[in-house]
Amino acid sequence: MFDFQKLEVYKKAKGFHKEMRILINNTKFDKYINDQLGRASFSIALNIAEGSAKFSKPDRKNYFTTARGSVFECVAILDILYRL
Repeated sequence: MFDFQKLEVYKKAKGFHKEMRILINNTKFDKYINDQLGRASFSIALNIAEGSAKFSKPDRKNYFTTARGSVFECVAILDILYRL
């Protein structure tokens, strides 16, 4: 097991991605929304994992910041969908 797999934030990111996949599969969004939401939610866990492999703090921070940005992207997508 890799160290990042023990991180609670990584576990939550995986769970969030799974929830988004279920939402995508059970709802009739258009192809663009499915792709955008799927990629953004997947990016969260991937950037946490990749960032944990970096040796310098600035490199790790960059990946973790990108993961956070993907969270915000998902929130914006869900907010827009809710309003539709």
